Amino acid sequence: MFKKVLIANRGEIALRILRAARELGVRTVVVHSKADADSLPVLLADEAICIGPASPQQSYLNIPNILSAAIISGADAIHPGYGFLAENAQFAEMTAEHGITFIGPTPENMRMLGDKATARRIAREAGVPIVPGTDALESVEEALAAASEIGYPVILKASAGGGGRGMRVVHNPEDLENAVLQAQEEARAAFGNPEIYLEKYVEEPKHVEVQVLGDGERVVHLWERDCSIQRRHQKLLEEAPSILPDEVREGLVSAAVKLAEHIGYTSAGTLEFLVDREGHYYFIEMNTRIQVEHPVTEMITGVDLVAEQFRIAAGEGLRLRQEEIEARGHAIEVRINAEDPDRNFRPSIGKIETLLWPGGNGVRIDSHVYTGYAIPSQYDSLIGKVIVWGADREEAIRRMKRALAETVVDGPGLKTTVPFHKKVLDNAFFRRGAIYTNFIARRMSE
Repeated sequence: MFKKVLIANRGEIALRILRAARELGVRTVVVHSKADADSLPVLLADEAICIGPASPQQSYLNIPNILSAAIISGADAIHPGYGFLAENAQFAEMTAEHGITFIGPTPENMRMLGDKATARRIAREAGVPIVPGTDALESVEEALAAASEIGYPVILKASAGGGGRGMRVVHNPEDLENAVLQAQEEARAAFGNPEIYLEKYVEEPKHVEVQVLGDGERVVHLWERDCSIQRRHQKLLEEAPSILPDEVREGLVSAAVKLAEHIGYTSAGTLEFLVDREGHYYFIEMNTRIQVEHPVTEMITGVDLVAEQFRIAAGEGLRLRQEEIEARGHAIEVRINAEDPDRNFRPSIGKIETLLWPGGNGVRIDSHVYTGYAIPSQYDSLIGKVIVWGADREEAIRRMKRALAETVVDGPGLKTTVPFHKKVLDNAFFRRGAIYTNFIARRMSE
């Protein structure tokens, strides 16, 4: 096992990695921007190194500064968390060139599946169903021809993207040219890569993802999660297992393992699928990193995914066998964002003056904030996650309602998504499992 790991991230995921490292007996170095100097992972780390000002480009995306911090501190491994450099193959290669282990997939894995357009081609090779669509688009004319053949509506996506950036749903050819140009520009600004591709837009699907672990030789799945409740293509609530017929679930997890095995996948990864009302499923992308919503999988399987990432990267191989991984009970995670749901989820930045997280049986909190913490404006609005486990879905819903009733995050002008989640849990469609990606727009308004 490693002696010291550098955590190249911030917020709740940095703290999550720090805790896993501590339990494995690994010392921690947390790098941070000036804006994050007082964050909880920085305060709890064995060592903390400032790598730049608040701007992510000058800090959390600054590869030379991060590698310098690793070398100076004597770290023998780097964990990138999610976002920022987590799926940057060049960063993983440069880490290895400096004799430091990258805790994550291989650069080859990232290039093959981290790029969505390439991932579609590989999925076809592996015999995994995909949504009808294109590889990377070369021109507006190519997009028009493809959309005409596939049929409207279609959706444009950034090849290097995530978090809904670069996505555009288009319902007719008159709007497609502008949508292509806008999607390219947004993709360039967010990811430094303007490449986009086009897919058939599946209306009212479930968004279901399968968690896998691999060591380059063998891959196992840890069942699936439903991530259908989203706003602007960004997830707000996740649960595991999903509400699916057993035969659809078995098909999904088998397809995920087949695709990951096809490329000799290493570390933790998530394969995302759309499932239509008839139970047909389509692979859409793979996230070659740990996910924000990984705790719901940990709650139903009892597997520490981050610790397994450490073990695999340290050369211990995949310890788990598929027949040992059981899904027990039901777990739900809600993301507590500093946003105002009544104003289209507008960011709400401020100082936390009163903070009370829930507790009790079956409740887990992943958060980096504390009383007196000032939420910085330069980063994602996620300030914490409340995760609950129940023997079945009904118990999990009741437990989450109780947990949210105990949750207090208050400060001058500060709004969070807690009231929104309470409404979701009381929604009749949610209670009976009628959950699709348009849930907020359609079911919440009703």
